[in-house]
Amino acid sequence: MSELENKLRREISGEIAFDDYTRHLFSRDASMYTITPLGVVFPRDADDAAAAVAVAREHEVPVVPRGAGTSLAGQTVGPGLVLDFSRHMNKILDLDPDSRTARVQMGVVQDQLNRAAAPHGLMFGPDTSTSNRATLGGMIGNNSAGSGSVRYGMTIDHVRELSVVLADASRAHLGPVDETERQRRAAAGTLEGALYRELPRIVAENKDAIAGGYPEFWRRSGGYRLDRISAEPFDLAEFVVGSEGTLVVATEALVDLVPKPKHTVIAVGHFTSTQAAIEATEDALSFDPSGVELMDRTILDLSRERIEYASLSTILEGDPDALLFVSFTGDDKDELTGRLQRLSSLWRKHEHGYHTLEAVTPQQQSALLKVRKAGLGLLMAAGSGTRRPLAFVEDTAVDPKHLAEYTAKFAEILDRYEMQAGFYGHCSVGCLHIRPFVDLAEPGETEKMRAVAEEVKSLVTAYGGVNSSEHGDGLARSEFNREIFGDELYEAMCRVKRLFDPAGTLNPGKIVEAPSMTDNLRDAALPEPGPFRPRLSFEVVGGMRGSADRCMNIGVCRKSTSGAMCPSYMATTREEDSTRGRANALVKALSEPDPKAALGDERLHEVLDLCLMCKACKSECPLGVDMAKLKSETLSHYHDEHGVPLRSRVFGSIRALNRLGSATAPLSNLPGRIPLLRRAMQRLLGITANRPLPRFERRNLGSWFRKRARPESAPRGPILFLADSFTTYTEPAIGKAAVDLLERAGYEVRLVTEGCCGRSSLSKGLVDDAQRKAQDLVSRLSDSDAPIVGCEPSCVLTLRDETLSMLPDSGAARDVAGRVRQLEEVLTEAIDAGDLELSADSWPAARKVVFHGHCHQKAEVGTSATVELLRRIPGAEVVELDAGCCGMAGSFGFEAEHYELSMTVGSDRLFPAVTAEPATTIVAATGVSCRQQIAHGTPREAHHPIELLRAALRD
Repeated sequence: MSELENKLRREISGEIAFDDYTRHLFSRDASMYTITPLGVVFPRDADDAAAAVAVAREHEVPVVPRGAGTSLAGQTVGPGLVLDFSRHMNKILDLDPDSRTARVQMGVVQDQLNRAAAPHGLMFGPDTSTSNRATLGGMIGNNSAGSGSVRYGMTIDHVRELSVVLADASRAHLGPVDETERQRRAAAGTLEGALYRELPRIVAENKDAIAGGYPEFWRRSGGYRLDRISAEPFDLAEFVVGSEGTLVVATEALVDLVPKPKHTVIAVGHFTSTQAAIEATEDALSFDPSGVELMDRTILDLSRERIEYASLSTILEGDPDALLFVSFTGDDKDELTGRLQRLSSLWRKHEHGYHTLEAVTPQQQSALLKVRKAGLGLLMAAGSGTRRPLAFVEDTAVDPKHLAEYTAKFAEILDRYEMQAGFYGHCSVGCLHIRPFVDLAEPGETEKMRAVAEEVKSLVTAYGGVNSSEHGDGLARSEFNREIFGDELYEAMCRVKRLFDPAGTLNPGKIVEAPSMTDNLRDAALPEPGPFRPRLSFEVVGGMRGSADRCMNIGVCRKSTSGAMCPSYMATTREEDSTRGRANALVKALSEPDPKAALGDERLHEVLDLCLMCKACKSECPLGVDMAKLKSETLSHYHDEHGVPLRSRVFGSIRALNRLGSATAPLSNLPGRIPLLRRAMQRLLGITANRPLPRFERRNLGSWFRKRARPESAPRGPILFLADSFTTYTEPAIGKAAVDLLERAGYEVRLVTEGCCGRSSLSKGLVDDAQRKAQDLVSRLSDSDAPIVGCEPSCVLTLRDETLSMLPDSGAARDVAGRVRQLEEVLTEAIDAGDLELSADSWPAARKVVFHGHCHQKAEVGTSATVELLRRIPGAEVVELDAGCCGMAGSFGFEAEHYELSMTVGSDRLFPAVTAEPATTIVAATGVSCRQQIAHGTPREAHHPIELLRAALRD
């Protein structure tokens, strides 16, 4: 390995990683398999890719090309050298609207290409549910399709040319050529020449097997596509699509673009069973839809449990067992709506379903599309411990006319083996993603899984269908290809592999000459962990390791254009900076014989270092991986090993420091204004001199509260106001506005000025200190049974989340958590009841407000209450920004080594969104960190929504 690594470092300009943690991170994809590679190369260009193949060939090491690592059948795991094209080779090199083509590198993400094509009214036709992270390289490798394949076909139908590295490290440009050009190329004494000479011979010698050996149904991604080879034009680019990196290593592609429909309307049929929904597909197809998608109760129930996806349930009628999404796309909205309405009428006539929701606007469709795209990810969350819904029979497809009968027989197989499964898929093309729940850690389960796979393979073959319809063969299905294609056609495919890759260098074990589908299973490979007792409570099967191992590598944390997860990955695009990367690193550490010592590892600390603890993963990850909590626990053991840094103690004591700063103001504000002192703070504490420090207020919230005039009555009774460290000592005006509003609404406000929630200590891994603070605050709050509110989301919501993890056996903590309410909810109720009256006279007419929500708020309760409160202000036009994390994340943005990343995160979407607004627009943000970041990164000032509400109050 050292010789291989050294040679790669000499030959390649991109990064090389051979450490144990990186190798572990790339040992998994979204499948049920794991194989640890020797190392990982992050090529910067095609020269690097060719050099890597040359070095690997010299050392007889396999090469595994990889994009986002979202393959479901194990295509992107293997021994040898992984080439990660997503890190650097992710550029759109050219986009030509006239020819409707784009030239892209293999790491370009599908949504990235679609955003670039959209201004020209174009898009990439195949539409995968993973479009926000799936790379074009991966789609070409698997011959991906998606929900729109009934109209746009598969990836193979949209690839014109490919630039590739061949197995001998030579370069080639593949595309359609006429017979004269084929013969000219065939005359060369090179590997490329051999391809042009020998492949036509293989086709000619096996023409009968090719004509009769492939499954009848058109939608397939398995095997090598000898059926697509014609005499003229002879097209190697098209041929290698779907070859899973086993024939060539692609570096660039010229792909077709298609006109983007101007409108989409969706009919959502509600059904009392999955079978009933499938039986309604034939009626739907009679109206020429662009897609028909099935979603069963398993996914619907899971969507209700995730804040990110829960809005779907608010627009459904009743409690359906299954939904059928029928999409119509085109440029004539009236014509599309007419088809939608005629389908609704036909369903009623034929008694299909009990209700049809007609979604014709983007606003109506938002929740539908979000859950539809997250369907497979949500399904993965249905498991418990090592009992998971596994992708081993989830890519079959039959002609839609057979789908109802086929699915019924599929269900009979599962019933016979007593297997539960979730149903999801593309009914318009007969493709159902059915994932049975299997616990591979239990005796006999592996054998049962294999038996089901063999029966399903035989069933789909009987219906003329395909075993791999869009997710490829990989490790899950390649073993069955001889039986599926027949001996003669399979041997022809083996000849193709030997022709392209004589030494077996390129991604061996996929498509042909594959291991058993039950080899290299992820859960079977995981060792029993050593004894370990965490400080926090992890209430899942498997404890802390089980919490990290919930990650099934589906890669939603690698998205970059929406939501907040994962802000550091969006800035760096490094696998280890994604939630998935960190979770996998923790699984490795917690599987060591001494997990506690492993949690103190410096390399692990590097992997976790850039986690902002924004908690976006808790809501946006379909599996709910809570990396903030995992990092807190890990840091506590790292401190046990290495001691607690002074800066961590300082930030963990922020309440005491803010109290001292308030008591000594204005002197305490001098360090923030004197450059010499700021530089000294950076040298001594690592607190950046580039960012303004908060200003302490001498007259803090507590002193004001004691001296203010109290209302004579409080008809709504008492309410506890959590006076957090910032609202109290640095931004008391916000607290004053909140108290004033609550008292005017009829509450007796009881200010809780003593105690701390422990949030700041927890964020620095000072878990024992945080537990003491949490216990103290819970004791103080237990003296009353009144509701608890506050202005700072991270502090108030700690009581609902982390406090329960720190004090899992405390009934008082559960009581306190149950009494926490959002201040916005309480005030909205008062406004709607007429107890708070707002005036248009206090608010400029038609004033626009853009609102940025706090990450913890989004993760724990959502931002709808704040948006609704702002909309109560007369004349306010409220727009919520989808601008991700602000990048500040409490103390993270103050830390010198994290300052640049913090600003990069803010510059991604938040700063541009704010600065794009005219001066008349008001900026609102609930989090103190968010307001600090906006003030530092833009020329605008952000206000707490409570301040805006107070300004609009009729006095």
